[in-house]
Amino acid sequence: MLKRFLLLLILAIPLQLRAQVELIAIHGKIWTENPAQPEAEAIAVSGHRILAVGTTKEIERFAGPQTKVVDLKGKRVVPGFNDAHVHFFWGGQGIASVQLRDVTSREQFTGRIAAYARTRPSGEWIQDGNWDEEKWSPVSLPTHEWIDSAAPNNPVWVNRSDGHMMLANAMAMRLAGITKATPDVPGGVILRDKEGNPTGIFKDAAKDLIERVIPPPSDAQVDEALLAAQKYALDSGVTSVQDMGFTGSHAADMQALVVRGYQRLMAEGKWKVRVSARFPLDHYQRLTALGIVANFGNDTLVLGSLKAFADGSLGSGTAWFFQPYDDAPGNSGVPTEQLAHPEEMFADMKAADQAGLHITVHAIGDRANKAILDMYQRLEEENGPADRRLRIEHAQHLRAEDIPRFAQLHVIASVQPYHAIDDGRWAEKRIGHKRAETTYAFRSLLDAGTVLAFGSDWFVAPINPLVGIYAATTRRTLDGKNPGGWFPEQKITVKQAVHAYTVGSAFAESQDDIKGSIAPGKLADFTVLSADIFAMDPVRIEAVKPVMTVLGGEIVRQ
Repeated sequence: MLKRFLLLLILAIPLQLRAQVELIAIHGKIWTENPAQPEAEAIAVSGHRILAVGTTKEIERFAGPQTKVVDLKGKRVVPGFNDAHVHFFWGGQGIASVQLRDVTSREQFTGRIAAYARTRPSGEWIQDGNWDEEKWSPVSLPTHEWIDSAAPNNPVWVNRSDGHMMLANAMAMRLAGITKATPDVPGGVILRDKEGNPTGIFKDAAKDLIERVIPPPSDAQVDEALLAAQKYALDSGVTSVQDMGFTGSHAADMQALVVRGYQRLMAEGKWKVRVSARFPLDHYQRLTALGIVANFGNDTLVLGSLKAFADGSLGSGTAWFFQPYDDAPGNSGVPTEQLAHPEEMFADMKAADQAGLHITVHAIGDRANKAILDMYQRLEEENGPADRRLRIEHAQHLRAEDIPRFAQLHVIASVQPYHAIDDGRWAEKRIGHKRAETTYAFRSLLDAGTVLAFGSDWFVAPINPLVGIYAATTRRTLDGKNPGGWFPEQKITVKQAVHAYTVGSAFAESQDDIKGSIAPGKLADFTVLSADIFAMDPVRIEAVKPVMTVLGGEIVRQ
């Protein structure tokens, strides 16, 4: 029936309409994610959308005199990857900043900052970095003394790889007025030495103490960071991103700067990547005052979704658990200041939902996840049934009894598989073997009927979806100590991983009607791969590369 329909469609196309077919891609192995036509050989594109999908012979008939013909030469094609969780400005800004992710010692850490500081003007803030003390020998948190002499003329504010813990040098603390007398912050932690002096480490809400004095970026700096982020995404085969914005008291203002940057670059014809941008939940009135609801915007930029935080991170010891950390018996993590006032948080959630805005909440510890699931259940009970696309970002550490609740409450698990092979190096040291059994529980969530949306959490992890697919299907930790997979019972298949990176992510942002699959009427976004990931051992997938990225029928990376 499908072939007959295509033939009738082709025969019915007048010559002038064929002239409007901008691109056809032929001789490929196309994974469509369309249940009605799972695989195909060729695609025809007209007006930035897919006109037809079929065999090479069928699609070649759509070609007009101006049509660009791409010979895929048997390459595997998948829908354009949709990263469900990025911090796009931060990631782009970090590309040009000091690189600390791969350092393995105090000496390297200090040396990198010193070398970078010598290239910067006096007084300029040195930021980003993405250090990870778990890679150091010995493992220890840095202090401001490590870097005070390395950057004597620059305030330094460099983040741990998870973004929930930062290191400030003495100059940065002096500019922020931080002293021994500075009180602790609800929802945050200031690390102190034996005399009570700040060590330079600030966690979660305590980061605001420093960030309030950092000057906002200029328009030129915003544009530079966004364009660097865009190039990285397109090079990785990513055509859509869901920008989770910023943390802290200035998160809404920073996201407004970035959204203006997206608009500015769109007006200049420089912006390609499709973006869904989120604002903080407690600033929902900024959107409702303008009458903005979910899916406000166009094919390139969409607003109308909100994000909140329930807790911090496992690496920073601020993820909120029912039981204490195994390596810190006096610590069970902390709820955010938002969740520490649950009725106020729920009131914002309820009002935003009534206004037609979509909600997602970061939750990592098992206690934080249960608290948000409870709130979502209450939201359904008090506001009534609706297509809310409720999400939990990370859904990282779950009690077994809470896993079925995701599907029961129609809550999307927006998860980042790379974190499993990264944190798996040391997570059991923090929470023990038993709790780790339901950490990054992708298989259990899928088996329970949950919708998975895959992302990277870039800048925290690489944006490369193929590395994410490798992580979800192999669960081989980065230290090489789990060749069979860390908790291998939680592995999923390559098909399931690709689905989560395409259809699942599109569903999570309420854009599944126009993206996520290669089907007539959908946006013409697709990625061509160097090898067929469905026909190889998953352990080889991390070496596969995107060789072409097509967005709206335009070849944006080749």
